[in-house]
Parts: sequence; structure tokens; C-alpha cells
Amino acid sequence: MSWLPDYAELHCLSNFSFQRGASHPQELVQRAQELGYTALAITDECSVAGVVRAHAEAKKLGLKLLLGAEFALDGFRLVALARNVTGWGNLCEFITLARREAEKGEYACTRERSDFTLLRECEILLCPGHELSVGGICERLEWGLARFGKHLWLAAELLLDGEDDLWLRALQEAGDATGVPLVAAGDVHMHARSRKPLQDVMTAVRLGKPVPDCGFALQANAERHLRHRMRLASLYPPELLERTLEVSDRCSFSLEEIKYQYPLETVPAGLTPRQALRRFTIEGARERYPQGVPWRVRKQLVRELDLVSECAYEMYFLTVHDIVRFARSQEILCQGRGSAANSAVCYCLGITAVDPARSDLLFERFISRERKEPPDIDVDFEHERREEVIQYIYRKYGRDRSAIAAVVATYRARSAIRDAGKALGIAESLVDAFAKDHFWFDERGLRVQKLGELASSLQLQVPAKSLALWMELSEELMGFPRHLSQHVGGFVLTQGKLTRLVPVENAAMKDRSVIQWDKDDLDEMGLLKVDVLALGMLTAIRRCLDFVSQRRGVPFTLTDIPDKDQATYDMICRADTVGVFQIESRAQMSMLPRLKPQVFYDLVIEVAIVRPGPIQGGMIHPYLKARERLRRGEEVRYESEALRPALERTLGIPIFQEQVMQISMIAAGFSADEADQLRRSMAAWKRSGGVHKFQDRLISGMLANGYRKEFAESIFQQILGFGEYGFPESHAYSFALLAYDSSWLKCHEPECFLAAMLNSQPMGFYAPSQLIQDAQRHGVQVLPPDVCFSDWDSKLGSLHVIPGSTGDPGAAWIAGQARDDRPPVRLGLRLVGSLGEAGGRRIETARAERPFANVEDLALRAQLDLKDLNALAA
Repeated sequence: MSWLPDYAELHCLSNFSFQRGASHPQELVQRAQELGYTALAITDECSVAGVVRAHAEAKKLGLKLLLGAEFALDGFRLVALARNVTGWGNLCEFITLARREAEKGEYACTRERSDFTLLRECEILLCPGHELSVGGICERLEWGLARFGKHLWLAAELLLDGEDDLWLRALQEAGDATGVPLVAAGDVHMHARSRKPLQDVMTAVRLGKPVPDCGFALQANAERHLRHRMRLASLYPPELLERTLEVSDRCSFSLEEIKYQYPLETVPAGLTPRQALRRFTIEGARERYPQGVPWRVRKQLVRELDLVSECAYEMYFLTVHDIVRFARSQEILCQGRGSAANSAVCYCLGITAVDPARSDLLFERFISRERKEPPDIDVDFEHERREEVIQYIYRKYGRDRSAIAAVVATYRARSAIRDAGKALGIAESLVDAFAKDHFWFDERGLRVQKLGELASSLQLQVPAKSLALWMELSEELMGFPRHLSQHVGGFVLTQGKLTRLVPVENAAMKDRSVIQWDKDDLDEMGLLKVDVLALGMLTAIRRCLDFVSQRRGVPFTLTDIPDKDQATYDMICRADTVGVFQIESRAQMSMLPRLKPQVFYDLVIEVAIVRPGPIQGGMIHPYLKARERLRRGEEVRYESEALRPALERTLGIPIFQEQVMQISMIAAGFSADEADQLRRSMAAWKRSGGVHKFQDRLISGMLANGYRKEFAESIFQQILGFGEYGFPESHAYSFALLAYDSSWLKCHEPECFLAAMLNSQPMGFYAPSQLIQDAQRHGVQVLPPDVCFSDWDSKLGSLHVIPGSTGDPGAAWIAGQARDDRPPVRLGLRLVGSLGEAGGRRIETARAERPFANVEDLALRAQLDLKDLNALAA
């Protein structure tokens, strides 16, 4: 169809213009390529949040992608398209300034206050609203000419509203009067006209009212889609279409041009990053292995360091090492987890606690030469002290070079059902009932079979067509972005200004910044992320270690907890695990007496096996049967001896993502890259694709290597069953370490454990009252809160109070009868719910000056209401 005019769409919104666009960026790119467009611009409103996804699709399809953004001003919209890398940086800076001057999720852009000089390296389209007169358009064009000169264009957006001819003449008159050339544009909001019903729903959601009540806020027709070039040729003069190509030719920028540089602060003077990483790794290895580094670990370190250098990731490791070293210098407990636990380098740097000499984890799960994707190191810090670490990062790198990654919050089943139902005016009772029948993680289609019966049971007469439309739109809406939220702790750090790479906007918390790209976007762009996460159990363990040190009179750390303690494993086998990490739920407790953990790797299995994945994959009973056969002295059988390295540690049953990768490589001939793609399709919370696309490749590969068809199909069914919830072995290994440590502390230091858990609330499955009752069943003496003796936090009672003295009489009484020199636990004022921390702290301060004479004295000096105190006492 060479006779059709060439065309580049210059004004297009994706669904990252939240509640405005009705198509994914990828859909827009695919449709533009199908229609033979020369180029497509993604111009979301004051945002570039969707451009990475559009870029990846455009690169795959060979379509030129223009990158820009749209801004609402008085009577018109301004579209800025980056011409080059400078223009892109300027655009990111402009978006950042507009976002920082407004509340989270909003932006401030006015002709009077905004710095439009930042957009001089952009092509600018002025898109006037129909309410403007020719004079009004001319006034705004004159304003634009003074700032953008020859790079200003007047967009003609003809949308079959019945006045296209008059509107085009008005635009031509304004263009002739000012010398600004007209160019065609589509004000695109969707990739195909079939999305118009969903577009109306989006509008209704944005306005908070049903579609019928939205009136003229709805688009008058479905013309704001990517239109066929024949249709465009019938609407626009040829020169306006030709000018779209001129604008496109002026814009040469691609995201491929972004050059990410990691900050260099952590490299010691006189060393290269490679030398620094090797030095710190060798020093750490000597500390980890004072008796000598095992030969196997040495080989692994050499291999890892060479690969890290080949991929130029040294600065990433040095930065995480620096952050961890700061935390340890402040006695903040921390531990790396996730795929980083597969790394011997991370262990020697003190980032993780998984000893490579004691494990057999798959390093390719962490870094792969074929994957060419940055590693991801997750480090947990005490949840009460993580802010100290975050502020250290801000102090070191500044707010113009550091920000937290975004998370794209998307529609799940329930939220899609609710928003679509409300927009269509479906009865609230039916919407609520149907939404409750779906969980937030549902993704395999809505359960619609009994929807009519549900409506009838609620005595509602809803037309079948309305129900069908509701379900259709809900399905379409699932997976759509709702808003940008803040990642739990993924920092992006740069050598230069971060805002030259990606816009930064305000987070919900004061003085926090969030970039507009989420984790998947960062991976695609090769930007490294440092995950600074919070874990409540680390706070509890650190507090418990402090109590143990106080009780014993000597420092006591995690390294002092002995391995292979039989009393601890006996306690775990009894499911006596209230309050400990990861294995305290009812489901875990029911599994513990059956699995009977006796060694550390049993705990790794326990942490991972009580999950939706292994349960859905039918792996629990086969594994337990295999353990029973092993206890009887029977051998574990494998379909092939070649699979023994992959399955031996789990008795022939695949439980972990890493094992699926190994099986696919050994049995089906997958490359390391293909195996990782399979792993990605199984990664938790991934909502696109799935493992089905690997079915033929996996089964045919296993058949070609001599495996039985029944075995190949059973392996795939197991993969399918736990695909979306498969647990990484490295993650389970890291969590099992904390499960064992917390179990040992509960077993051998129950008083310290109780006080620490109470002071670290809220966390875990159990309320303070349940923790107290469990401790009392184990012989822990618990003293009630008392304003004369309790601090805000719970504490260990004194063992040295002489009866009859002015000290805590409860503690003195207990001290005389304490078994094995065990202190009682004096409950803190934080457990007096209505008191509040401010009141509790005032009681502490006032009592430190002198004891309280009476209740009136307490109320006066602690600034408390006497009535409230009497109520508390009652």
C-alpha cells in the first residue's frame, strides 16, 4: 500500500496517563507498526512512566519511537518531544520541577511560573482547546514563539466532532497570522476504537461517577485511536501529514543513548573499582574463614569476580558493601537475601549470611553472562532503624543523585470488578458480593459462571448484556496501571544528576523522592538498584541479643549462637514455634511434626514448602513420602542419574526455582538464558506470559534426551502448579537462618525473647497477649505493667533487689524464687493501649527524677489527666 501517505503520530497517551489512556504502551506500539506508521510518540501527561515498555516493544518491532510528555496549560495542551539526549535530560528536569511543586500524584505547570527554557531542545506541539478563538490561539502561539521559535508547531487534531472544517480553517488562520506551521496529530488515547467503552469507564473512574452521569466529559466518539492511514488521508491536507515526518526526523533521541554511570564514592583512593572489590573480598574471606578459605570457595570467588568484572558491576557490589558496613558500624542488624545469597562474593563482603561452603546454590540465578541483566541485591535491616540507613544514603549521594524506584500499582481482579461495576452503575451489593468472590491475586479469568445466580440471590434484575459488558471491561482493566507508588526500598544512585536520566517526583513521605520507573523498567534500562528493606524480626533479634548480653554480663552476638543445637530442633519438631520467624503460622506448625527438621537444610525445605506453589504443584506429599522412605533406609530413585545434582538435596522432588532451571538445562537442553526466562515466567507476582509458552520446548527437549513422556509431562505439571509462587532456594536459605536463630533464642533465652518481641510490635502472627501466654506456659515469670516500675518498653527484672528495699517489690519477690537465675519480664507501658507513647515517655522521665508519691503526683508531673489514670487503673 505504497500509495498511502506516510505518517508519524506525535500526540499519544498510554494508560500511564492514569484514568485517561485506555491502552498499554506495548499495544500502541504494536498497532502503530501494524498500520505502517513511520514513528509513534508516547506523550503521557507530565510523565515518562510508560516509555521503557514502549521502547522495548518498538526495538523488537523496528518502529521508531519518539519520547515526550504532555502538559495541561490554560486553554491548551503543550506536547514536548525530545530531539536529542540533551532534550531528554531537559524534559526529565522539567517534569521533575513540575512534580516537586505539587502534591504526590499531581503537577504544577503554568505559563507564568514554569521554566520553559528547559524545553528548548525539544520539538513543541501546541494543541489548543476548541473553546479558544482565533485570537486566543494566536496569543498562545506568540507566547510559544518567544520561547521555542522554529521548533514550535500548531497541532491540528481533527476528530470528526462535526466542526472539523471550521476548526481547521481557524487553525490555518492562526498559523498564517503567526507563521507557526500546522502539523497533523491524533490526541490518541487508545490503540483501537474497540477500547472506547473502557475509555469511558476510565473517565468515570477519574470523575468518581457512573458513565451515564459523566456527560460531555466523555469523548464524543471513538476517533482518539490510532487510525488507518487511508482515513487520515481523507481528513488532513497532505502537507499536514508530511510535516509529521519532518517533526519525527528532527527527533533522533532513543533511550539507548542513556549512559548510566554508577557513583564512585566507595572506591578507595589509588584503586580501581576492580582492585577495590577484590581487596575487600579477600579481606572478608579471611575473616569468614580464619582457618583458611576452602578450595571450593576460592574457585567460586575467582569465577564470580571475573564475571562481575566482565559485566562491570564492581561499583554496585562496592556500594552495597559500603551501606552494609555503615549499618554494622552503627550496630544495626542486617542480612542480605534473595538471589544474592547464591554469591560467595556477597558472603565474604558481609552482605549475606549463606556460607557457600555449606550450600550448593545456583550462581546463574544471581548473575548470568547470557542474561546481561544487572544483579539484584536485597538487604534487610532492622525495621526500626532502617531510616538511619536511608538518611546515610541521602547524605552521601544527595537528593539530586539518589531516589527510590517506583512500583506500578495495577488493577487486580477485585479492584477491576469494583471500578468497572461502579462505573457501569451496577448495584453496589452485587459489585461487593462478586468482588469478594475473587482474590487480589486472581489472574486466570473471572469466575462468571454463577454471576446471574448471584444477582438473583440478591433479588436484583440485571440484564444479561450488562453483566457481560461488566465482565468484559473488568477483564480488560486487569493489569492496567492505577498509580505509581513507592518501592519498599529500592534506591537508584547515579554519578551525575539522576534527574537527567528519569524524572523524580514527591513520595508520600516528606523529603523523599521517587523516580517514574519501576523495577522492571530499571532492569530493561540497565540501571542498578540497591534494595534497602525493613524486617521486623531483625529488630526483635537485635533487641533479644542486647537482653542476652545484659543478662550474661558479656556481649552476645549472632555468631555466638551455636549450630546444630538438638534442643532447638526438638522444640521445632514439637511445633513449639509461637513468635519465631517464618515457621510460626498454623500451616507451618502443622507441617513441622510431619517433616521433623533435624538439620539446617530441613529448615530451608520447611520455609519453602508451605507455600501456595508447592501445594498447588502437588509436591508436599511426594516429598514427605520420600523422607519416610529415606528413614527406612530405602534409596531415592531418579528418572536419570544426570538429574541427581539438581534433585538430590530435595529427595527427587523439585521445590525451588533454581531446581527448575537446572532440570530444564540438564534434561531439556535449555541454555542458561532460556532457563532464566523460564524462571522469570514463574517469578512471584509476575502477571504476564506464564509458563505455558515453554511447554512444548521443555517436553520435546526432554523426549529428545531420552526421558519418558509421562515423566516430562509430570515435571511440567509440577512447574505449572507452583509456577507463579515458586520459592527461590537462596531466599529460603536466608530466611531459614533467621528461623533457626530466633528458634534458638526462644528455646534458650525465653525471657529475653519475650521482652524483645513485645518491644518490636507490631509483627508476626501473634498479639502481645498470645506471646505472653505462650511464654508463661514455658515458665517465664511475667510482671504486669506498673507506672512505678515499668518503662515504655518491656524489660528484664532485677535479680539483685533486696526484699523490703525501695526497688521493684515484684522483681524482688520473683528474684528469690527464680529458677536457674532467670529474670522475670516486667511488661512495658506500651502494652497499656490507651496511654500512648508520649504519655509513657513522660512517666519514665518524671519517675527518673524521684518516685511518685501518689496518683495525683503522677498525674501532675507526667502531665496526665487524673480521670484517664483512674480509668486505666480500673
